[in-house]
Amino acid sequence: MKIAIVGVGAMGSVYAGLLGTAGNDVWVLDPSVEHLAAIAESGLRVEGASGDRVARIGVASDPAEIGAVDLVVIATKARDVRAAATAALALLGPETVVLPIQNGLGSLDAAAEILGEAFVVGGIAGGFGASLVAPGHVHHHGMELIRIGELSGPATPRLERIAETWRAAGFKAETCDNLDRLVWEKLICNACFSGPCTILDVTIGEVLDESHAWSVAAACATEAWQVARASGVDLSFDDPLPFVRAFGEKLRGARPSMLLDRLARRPSEVDVINGAIPPRAAALGLEAPANATVTALVRALEATYP
Repeated sequence: MKIAIVGVGAMGSVYAGLLGTAGNDVWVLDPSVEHLAAIAESGLRVEGASGDRVARIGVASDPAEIGAVDLVVIATKARDVRAAATAALALLGPETVVLPIQNGLGSLDAAAEILGEAFVVGGIAGGFGASLVAPGHVHHHGMELIRIGELSGPATPRLERIAETWRAAGFKAETCDNLDRLVWEKLICNACFSGPCTILDVTIGEVLDESHAWSVAAACATEAWQVARASGVDLSFDDPLPFVRAFGEKLRGARPSMLLDRLARRPSEVDVINGAIPPRAAALGLEAPANATVTALVRALEATYP
């Protein structure tokens, strides 16, 4: 399969490396000149839960250099999805499938608006805990699951073809009939850990183990769960706390991407994670004070960046 990965930060690099070493024709696009130069010169090293390998993949500065592909994976931060989707227009053929994989809410709508709903499916990645070690080098703590679904309706044959490509590269991949469930279940986990870890500068395991930190994280998860239920989302669980604790136990040593952004003094995705909960709660006649407070504190930290 010919695949373009738009955005090769930590997660995009894991995707590109494993898909590339599985025999796919993989190309990457990213604004990081240093990272792409290292990949072009020495290959992309991926180490961690999947082993240790170096992938030789294509590097392009312009999507027109790549041409039409079978699969586009948009692996940017949520704030960059519109720009990535615009770049992906040059990668489309009649049968191309575009798979955005982001945290939070809003990315699928943005991609579908630009590319057309017929091209776009949704993806959720869980349990990787990835981080860039150096240009051309990425590490990941776990390798839990990639889930993909159509924007509406049940799984289709094209989803199964995509999932099989990921499986052949060593990923655990599943198709689903309910994309809203996937998006919200991941958001509940992210709301639980991302903001609290970022404020406290701790790992997921440290939040699980410290009672005061856990009380805040649990409140964030519970509020997100309440909003999902009130919105009519068919979740797979009735109690969010065992669900998020089980998620966190698999990634005890990981630092969420929001914390990694803070450490690098970059703008985070707080607005589409913890910050997405209060306005949706208000629209439903609910309140989300824990997520509102966590969001304000993350924004206050970001206000100190130069």
